[in-house]
Amino acid sequence: MSVRLLAISGSLRAVSTNSALLKAAMLLKPAGMQIEFYNGLATLPHFNPDDDVAPLPPAVVDWRAKVAAADGLLISSPEYARGIPGSLKNALDWLVSGPEHPGKPIAFFHASERGVASQAALRLVLETMGTRIVDGACITINLLGTEKDATTVAANPAYAEKITGALNAFAKEI
Repeated sequence: MSVRLLAISGSLRAVSTNSALLKAAMLLKPAGMQIEFYNGLATLPHFNPDDDVAPLPPAVVDWRAKVAAADGLLISSPEYARGIPGSLKNALDWLVSGPEHPGKPIAFFHASERGVASQAALRLVLETMGTRIVDGACITINLLGTEKDATTVAANPAYAEKITGALNAFAKEI
């Protein structure tokens, strides 16, 4: 069975532990799994319902197509001011009126043990949108305050075991 996942980092930082965690998952993915890292968060225009009509902006067309093509979404996001980063919320807003996300399985890969407010807010938004959060595939690996890259994260046996376990659990639920 082939599983296609789309990895979405809520951080736009060049050196982001959230992005590193998702990219480590890409290095550790089990056989039969494909993970694509979405790089277009910063290119999405500000959501305006008046603009959610044909022809859609090309970045929105690409975003929606990638979400539609994925069997599930991996999301790793920081917390900003006790909430979801604006760029991630904006991307989710572009999905609200489309058919790409209802029922879509979601797993959270958290890179910090803090940020429970944004995690709760993100869960609320995604459940309201009709997605399906797979709790057995949600993990937290505390990378807060580190300069770890994807290769370093993937090389840590404890992190690798947790990531591969979550990916396998996610694949079973899909």
